[in-house]
Amino acid sequence: MSSAPEPEPRDPKPALVFDDPLDQQSSDDTDRGWGDRPGGDSAADLRRFLDEKPPHHL
Repeated sequence: MSSAPEPEPRDPKPALVFDDPLDQQSSDDTDRGWGDRPGGDSAADLRRFLDEKPPHHL
């Protein structure tokens, strides 16, 4: 009679979480606005605005 091979140990599966996802803070819920850059150099902001202005706005 042959013995059955022993099963290999399995990694535990991650538990299901049934929390409300809207109660958690997302990366979009920070104080930084969309597209904001760190710093506050107004001269650099003006330079960037003038560099990126379309030609019909001269």
